[in-house]
Amino acid sequence: MIRLAALLLLALSGGAAAQDCRAVPHRDRAFTVCTAPLDAFAVELRLDAADGTRLGSFAALARETEASIAFAMNGGMYHPDRAPVGLYIEDGTERRGIVTSAGPGNFGMLPNGVFCVAGTRASVIESRRFAADPPACDHATQSGPMLVIDGALHPRFIADSEYRNLRNGVGVSPDGGTVHFAISDEPVTFHEMATLFRDELGLRDALYLDGSVSRLYVPGQDRADPGRQMGPILSVTAR
Repeated sequence: MIRLAALLLLALSGGAAAQDCRAVPHRDRAFTVCTAPLDAFAVELRLDAADGTRLGSFAALARETEASIAFAMNGGMYHPDRAPVGLYIEDGTERRGIVTSAGPGNFGMLPNGVFCVAGTRASVIESRRFAADPPACDHATQSGPMLVIDGALHPRFIADSEYRNLRNGVGVSPDGGTVHFAISDEPVTFHEMATLFRDELGLRDALYLDGSVSRLYVPGQDRADPGRQMGPILSVTAR
């Protein structure tokens, strides 16, 4: 009887983990949103395997992770050697410093920002504000541009832009206790991605993670998006 109850509980928990990722239509575009309450899930960044080589894939992440993965997503922009472009903190150790200057590409479209996880709280902070008073982060990744900044859209976003791409991003609830990850399931504009976080999810701060390399892994839904080798990976596991 005890064994049967344990198996039932395991099955129910696996089903609940699968339901943390759901389809969310927005402005006639298809998105998938995965939600992680931090009292129930741990959100971590992973870059390298135990032997020091880059993980690069969800399959490698799964092999290196003892805990059950609820879902995972590419976790920021990276150089050709797949090293992070900007600030990168893993398990409390800063491996790359923050970049606050403007530059080419999406990363340099200021304001950009940092996604920071500290215990059971998380935040999305504009990079220069982060650099001026760095909080303690267990895990952090810098990317850009910011999608939503204190409730306002990035000033360079154009509502009727014709430039679309696959995109993914991350936002945090106002109390810092819940993280929302979103990926478009079809090409979308920056404006459409940003308004998803602000208008559908009710978030005041959200950060763009990447474009054409955007991918999602949800074992409970048999989803493992294919694509090129990744740099940082955001891994979400049950506590």
